[in-house]
Amino acid sequence: TLTNLGLYSILVLLLIVGIHYAGNNEIKLVPSKWSIALESLYASIHSMVREQLGKENYLPFIYSIFFFILIANLTGNIPYSFTITTSKIVSIGFSFTILIAVTILGLSIHKLHFFAYFVPSGTPLALVLLLV
Repeated sequence: TLTNLGLYSILVLLLIVGIHYAGNNEIKLVPSKWSIALESLYASIHSMVREQLGKENYLPFIYSIFFFILIANLTGNIPYSFTITTSKIVSIGFSFTILIAVTILGLSIHKLHFFAYFVPSGTPLALVLLLV
C-alpha cells in the first residue's frame, strides 16, 4: 500500500522536477520568474560552498540535498499535508548515507591520514585513542 511517506516522497520528487523544468530557460531570451528564482538560489549556494570549501566539486551534491530538504519542508506548510523530513527513517537514511559517503571519500582521497583531521595538532599520543 502507498503510505503518507511514499505519497509525499513522490510528490516532492515531482515538485522538484517540475520546478526545475519550469526554470529551464534554454531557448528564451528573457528569463522567467522561475528561472530567476532558481538562478538566485543556485548562486547563493554556490557562493557559500566556494567560501567554505574553496572548490566546487561537491556543489551538485550539496545543492541537491539542500533543494530536497527545502521542498520537503515547504510541502509540510500546506494545511493537512505531511512533512517527510519528520520521519525518522528519512532522517536516519540521509544521515547514514551521507556519513558513509563522506567517510569513503575521505579515506580514498587521504588514506589513513584522514583520521588525523579528527585530532588537534600537538595532542599527546595517549589521548589520540580517546579523541578518535
